[in-house]
Amino acid sequence: MAATGRDAPAQSATADREIVISRIISAPRELVFEAFTEVRHLSRWWGPEGFTTTTRAFEFRAGGTWDFMMHGPDGTDYQEWIDWTEISPPERIALLHGERRGDPNAFESVITFTPDGASTRVEMRTVFPTKALRDELVEKYHVIEGGQQTLSKLAAYVTEIMRKGDKD
Repeated sequence: MAATGRDAPAQSATADREIVISRIISAPRELVFEAFTEVRHLSRWWGPEGFTTTTRAFEFRAGGTWDFMMHGPDGTDYQEWIDWTEISPPERIALLHGERRGDPNAFESVITFTPDGASTRVEMRTVFPTKALRDELVEKYHVIEGGQQTLSKLAAYVTEIMRKGDKD
């Protein structure tokens, strides 16, 4: 008997506008969450390979904002801001991310931190306003690779913290 549409797995209503990136990090969830939520840590790993970050304002609380500049390896500066919309330590962060407040192309992300034995699975689920914007960012700015590189930098940073035995 042939499968019908009703038998097919349910697909998210936003699937054509989503990007999901995940990584297992060999560190306890609380430490990975801390590295993702304290500006003293974020400035040391945030962004794709070759990028650095300068923070202008940071208030990690629901309703708070992170206002920062990403500096590309070619010298280009990228104005960024994040509004934290939900924070549930140490398991979940929801945010709105754009170039500026009121940006019509701002996107929503949910980052989850799930224990996986002695490790932590970090998943970033991002939903863009339109499929066209998602596709443009994937093709022109390589956001999937950038997201993977960012989580790789987080993993390396957390590994270094654990190796040194401190969190400073």
